[in-house]
Amino acid sequence: MADDKSLLEDILDVRKRRFKDALFDNNDSQNSKNNFVSKNKNKIDMDDKYMDLKNKKVNENNEITKTNSGKIIKLEKVREQRAKRKRLEKDFIQPKKPENINENNQKAEKLKKVEKIQEKTVKPTNQNEKVDLIKNSDKSVKTAIKATEMVNTAKKEKLNEKTNKIIKEDLKNQKNKDILFTSHINSETDIRNIMKDVIISLIPAIIAATLVYGTKALLVIVTSVFSAVVTEKLFSKIFLNDGNSVHNLSAIITGILMAFILAPLTSLPVVAFGGSMAIIFGKLMYGGIGRNIFNPAAIGREFMTVFFPVTMSSGTIWFSQEALKLSKVDLFVKFQNTSFMSYLDGLILTSSGSLGSYSAFALILGGLYLLLKNRISWHIPVTLFVTSFIATIFLKDGISVSTSGLLLIGIFMATDMSTSPSFNGGKIYYGIMLGIIIALLTAFGVKNETLSYVLIILNPFARAIDKVFHPAVLKEGITKQSGKVMLLSFGIILLAVIFTAIHKIGAIPYLVYLYILVLTLRLILIPNPIKLTENNEV
Repeated sequence: MADDKSLLEDILDVRKRRFKDALFDNNDSQNSKNNFVSKNKNKIDMDDKYMDLKNKKVNENNEITKTNSGKIIKLEKVREQRAKRKRLEKDFIQPKKPENINENNQKAEKLKKVEKIQEKTVKPTNQNEKVDLIKNSDKSVKTAIKATEMVNTAKKEKLNEKTNKIIKEDLKNQKNKDILFTSHINSETDIRNIMKDVIISLIPAIIAATLVYGTKALLVIVTSVFSAVVTEKLFSKIFLNDGNSVHNLSAIITGILMAFILAPLTSLPVVAFGGSMAIIFGKLMYGGIGRNIFNPAAIGREFMTVFFPVTMSSGTIWFSQEALKLSKVDLFVKFQNTSFMSYLDGLILTSSGSLGSYSAFALILGGLYLLLKNRISWHIPVTLFVTSFIATIFLKDGISVSTSGLLLIGIFMATDMSTSPSFNGGKIYYGIMLGIIIALLTAFGVKNETLSYVLIILNPFARAIDKVFHPAVLKEGITKQSGKVMLLSFGIILLAVIFTAIHKIGAIPYLVYLYILVLTLRLILIPNPIKLTENNEV
């Protein structure tokens, strides 16, 4: 029995061991399976990542090839366009010249290189090789384009120089055209409408002159206007080759303004002479309206002073008790008899001064009308009046021009579009300099000629003032322009001093003779400057 038990125990031990071994074997196999599965999963993940990276690289390379091929196409188009431009420039702008053989060989070699690179890029063996080839082709194409650009730069510079010359000539021609002498005038009808408004604005002053000196004043105005209109009608065909220039009504305004700066009892033949000279030497010999440098009315008065000195210097032409119709009005004095009230009455009507300065009130009405119609700006009249008022504080006897005289020159004569600045900054400076020159002439003892002298001195500087005070130039900085402004002011004051010195020694007639000689020589040397400019434009 003991032996049987021991056998059974041995058998059980064997079975237990086998069962344990089986369990361990199962665990080992399970672990090995798990390890195998995890290894396979890792391999699959690695393969997926590898494929993703590969696809990304392929996509990136494809995009690079697309962009680079697009660049190549664009560069080829640019090269073709430049070649076309080159041919057009050779055919139409520049005379055909035989090209150098070396340049042709260099161009041919560069084109061959580009074509070889393009042929290589058509069939790439590998994606990386394709990208490298495109990069190399980009570099070579860029170098080829740079080389062609270097060849074309000289020609482009020549073309730019030619175009700049053409633009400058066009600007000069535009300044010389009748319909373009101001920025807001677009046609001859616009000029006519402007002149109509100016004539309407002068009517109150004409009425005031007629109230003071009756028909005598009216005859002076009519004679001046008639001589100016007839002269323009007769001589515009000779000087301008245009018999219809009188239709723009500018001759009427010239005649009225010249009469306004004359004495009320000036001899009518002398007035007729002045009106004719104002048109011929003040406007027509420059080429017509918009081309003149000086105010025609001021020129006409100076011709009268030079050629009829006795008549123009006589005191009898300024006042006559017999011819006087109305010396003053008593509107404000009735309320209060004070010097200020009498001064206000003098602004409404007075009998002293030139024909156009009898009523400051009438001139102000005309100026307001022009402002409302946008025919003039406030800059010149206001700055002139303020500067002159300041000058009277420093001068013992004040200035030699009355309030009405300042209004006449500031509103109607200094705002003449062809002889005054175009930009607001230049207008303000122009008005200030007018006041300064009037004060300077007064200090040097000039009296009756002040109105015409101040215009003759400042008119030639109108275009220079426009250049200095151009808005585009001022944007660069006022400090940069201050030197030019100082130089310009010095030149104006120096000319005023020289002019007054010539006046003091009685040499003004010689200046007028020289002026006539210069314009006559200009007319002889350039018989028809207007035709010449028109032919150049065509």
